[in-house]
Amino acid sequence: MSVSGFDFSPLSPVPGIRLGTAFADIKGKNPDKKSRDDMAVMAFDEGASVAGVFTQNAFCAAPVEICRRHLGENIRAFVINAGNANACTGEAGLSDAEQSCEYLATSLGISAQSVMPFSTGVIGVPLPMPRLLDGIQGCVDNLDEQHWEQAAHAIMTTDTRPKGHSVQFVHEGEAVIVTGIAKGSGMIKPNMATMLAYVGTNAKVATPILQALLVECTEKSFNRITVDGDTSTNDSCMLVATGKTSLPEIQEASGDLYEKLKTAVFEVLLHSAQSIVADGEGATKFLSVLVQEGESTQECLRVAYAVAQSPLIKTALFASDPNWGRIVAAIGYAGVKGLDANAVRVYLGMGIVSDVVKGASASAVNIANEVLIVEQGGCAKGYREEVGQRIFDHEFITLRIALGRGQKSETVWTTDLSHEYVKINAEYRT
Repeated sequence: MSVSGFDFSPLSPVPGIRLGTAFADIKGKNPDKKSRDDMAVMAFDEGASVAGVFTQNAFCAAPVEICRRHLGENIRAFVINAGNANACTGEAGLSDAEQSCEYLATSLGISAQSVMPFSTGVIGVPLPMPRLLDGIQGCVDNLDEQHWEQAAHAIMTTDTRPKGHSVQFVHEGEAVIVTGIAKGSGMIKPNMATMLAYVGTNAKVATPILQALLVECTEKSFNRITVDGDTSTNDSCMLVATGKTSLPEIQEASGDLYEKLKTAVFEVLLHSAQSIVADGEGATKFLSVLVQEGESTQECLRVAYAVAQSPLIKTALFASDPNWGRIVAAIGYAGVKGLDANAVRVYLGMGIVSDVVKGASASAVNIANEVLIVEQGGCAKGYREEVGQRIFDHEFITLRIALGRGQKSETVWTTDLSHEYVKINAEYRT
């Protein structure tokens, strides 16, 4: 079950990046029969710059710890497995992550410090190292620039579909490519990035600028989504710039080339983030929560997340029940000091809010069939239940909340909460 849209379009290869996948049976559920690939390797030509952001969960997984140690080295490869998070596995887990780096490094003829490991899946279970090492070799054996789609499938866990997007632009007659893949469906409330995401570009970018660019773009994309309010132990988002163009290296966060690249990277990350929401576990609805007229970014986000993560609101979405009382209750308990309930207006509409995070003014956001449902501390005089019902019957719903306090605005994207979400997570380990 998932929300329609966000099609997986053909992905453009990025010069200087090769990808390979393999079936290693990481979960140990299918030892005798080939299944969907569950491992991927990404290899980069010498000279690539690499940036990364990772989970803020205190119980971060062993591969995240190793990635943080290795980031800043001359990174030449990623190794990724699905089906096992290698999280809460102690020193043995760290040793396993390091061994996977060493094994891939030997296969590629590079140093172990230039490899970064990533895992996703069940927490608290040791990695099946013999199968994983065999899988690494299988990935190396079929490395190819064209294998982005195969890699997008290989990193999936409870995802019902792969997630990826490509953008190209021309600068001074030369094509610049940005391609990314991601995975995520449940345990989604990133506090840095998403579950796993990998973006590559052939632009040449100095590492500090690349890192700052990634942080800025993830803040308004992956850091604005939630499915269930749970921040994973394994969240990682990586950006690789291979420099395989004749264009000059971007050394400052300014200029036409930098701005074009930033726009392209943001589009890829936003598409991936929204794709994760649309594929949220058991999702039948996609909700954009746009909070405007706040005094600060933080109070806008407090209100947006209070609404987006309310089980009562999410179950009402699933039932297509326009129970606006639950919405105002969440706004009221969000913790905005001195909030004047009489100044708050709440609007309901259809569609996906994206323009505001791309730089458009809040007033420029076009929401279809928008209707005012709450004003002056109560139900708006012109509101009719049947109007709200028509909107709640729609797959893509927008909730716009005007706090009447200032000029700040923020957008968060979320899903409903369905019977299927409970079923998926109740049976996750069986």
